Amino acid sequence: MHYLFIAIALYAFWLLLSGHYVALLLALGGLSVLIVVFFLLRMDRVDGEPSTLRPSLKFFRYIGWLLWQVVLSNIALARRVWDPALPIRPTWGKLDTKLPLPLEKALYANSITLTPGTLTTDVRDDHLMIHCLSPEELEELRKGEMERRIKDIGV
Repeated sequence: MHYLFIAIALYAFWLLLSGHYVALLLALGGLSVLIVVFFLLRMDRVDGEPSTLRPSLKFFRYIGWLLWQVVLSNIALARRVWDPALPIRPTWGKLDTKLPLPLEKALYANSITLTPGTLTTDVRDDHLMIHCLSPEELEELRKGEMERRIKDIGV
C-alpha cells in the first residue's frame, strides 16, 4: 500500500511538471514511475537484510547538523584556499570506527565525503581511509563527534 501511494504521488508530480498530456508521454511517465518504484522496493533491503533506517526526529536532527557542518566546512575551505597563511597540506589517514552495522559505516563514510575538504576512499572492517586537505581536518574527525551522532540515530 505504501508503494502504491508513492507511485500515485510520483505520477501526479510528474504530470504537474510535464504539462504534456499526449498518450505516449503519459505512458512513458507511467513507465518511469514503475521503474522508480521497482528500485525503491529493492532499496528497502541492505545486504539482504531489511533496512532499519527510518526517518525519525534524531535522523532529521543529524541531517540538520550535517548540513551545518557542510556550511562551516565550505567557509573554512574557502579561507584555506584564499589565505596564504593557511596552507593546503593534503593528508591521508586511517580513521578507526566503532560503528558495528554496515549501514552506519556507509552513512559515516558518505557524511565525511559530503563535508568539503574530506573524502572517504575506502571502508574496511573497523576503519576508513580518509583524504583531507589538512591534518587538522583529520584530527577533527578523530574526535568522534560525527560518529557519536550517527550512533545516536539508532540505525
